[in-house]
Amino acid sequence: MSATRAALPRKQALTDAGERPVDRRRGSTLLRHLAFTLAAGLLLVGVSYAVEPFRNFQLATVAAYLCATAGLTLLTGLNGQLSLGHGALMATGAYTVAFCQNAFADRGMTGGWLLPLSLGAAILSTVAVGAVVGVAAARLRGPYLAGVTLAVAVVVPALAVTFDGVFNGEQGLSVPVEPPPLALGPYFPYERWQLWLAGAATLLALLLLANLIRSRFGRTFRAVRDDEVAARLAGIHVARTQVLAFVVSAATAGLGGALLAVLAQSVSPGAFSLTLSLFLLMAVVIGGLGRLAGALWGAVLLVALPDLTHSVTELLTLSPAVAQRLEGNLPLAIFGVTLIVVMIAAPGGVQGLLSRLGRALLARWPARRS
Repeated sequence: MSATRAALPRKQALTDAGERPVDRRRGSTLLRHLAFTLAAGLLLVGVSYAVEPFRNFQLATVAAYLCATAGLTLLTGLNGQLSLGHGALMATGAYTVAFCQNAFADRGMTGGWLLPLSLGAAILSTVAVGAVVGVAAARLRGPYLAGVTLAVAVVVPALAVTFDGVFNGEQGLSVPVEPPPLALGPYFPYERWQLWLAGAATLLALLLLANLIRSRFGRTFRAVRDDEVAARLAGIHVARTQVLAFVVSAATAGLGGALLAVLAQSVSPGAFSLTLSLFLLMAVVIGGLGRLAGALWGAVLLVALPDLTHSVTELLTLSPAVAQRLEGNLPLAIFGVTLIVVMIAAPGGVQGLLSRLGRALLARWPARRS
């Protein structure tokens, strides 16, 4: 009995000594993520003063798409669930923020706190939809899971057209947004303010996602992705983990859709069609599945693609009808060709290719010095 009592403090000391390095690693990871977020925010502010207003708007659009691609890369790359319905989740967030902003405007309410409140409502509504879809998706695998999310991507825009008395049909809804604060000056560019809003929301979302990926939840996501049977034997609730991953991904998609609605100051079902869902999935694959940096490359590609197709159609001497038809189908063709090339040349995506190049350069650097 005395030996057992003597062993208890020693065991507790060993447990504490084993937990301290883990706590220190978590603290250092959090500080590193915070420092990176602050540096990215300062860089974004500096860039907003250096570029023209249209580029500010494009960067704000990249930030909005980055919310959706980051959540999708977590769901597909880290948890192994294929989703073809993230465009519908973005539409849910966009219409929610439109309803909230119109309700505030009808009541004559003003204030800088209204837009964050609308964005929060958009996230909550998308979380509710994502939880419902996630519960159904947790019971399905492979093509059946893709079929359910594909149905969501088709049904949600169709509902906006069917109930035109609520959603105003194909015309959509306007999203009233207040001008920049007077403290920034009477001639502060509105596009720069849009970039600051979208950038702040996106950086906060990325900070939370990065910490989530590095936590025990991220490890359970990977365990379920790699082997569900082994994860279940290790005590992980597989279905609950999959629903959690879908809910987190839906929340970021809803935030991205809400930011797009705020940037465009309007929302319509045509902006969130099935094509958008396909583009989002191809963008995260091209950028690099399972990496938040890969989600950034995918978001940049989503914004740069319309300008690229417009430039290509201008270079060709075609009739207006053929040019319009080509411009409508060319983005999907470019995405498909890019996806094939990337999968052959760099299976890990753009970010995987850059990581390999960086490791190769670092490996050669000591040899050159010696």
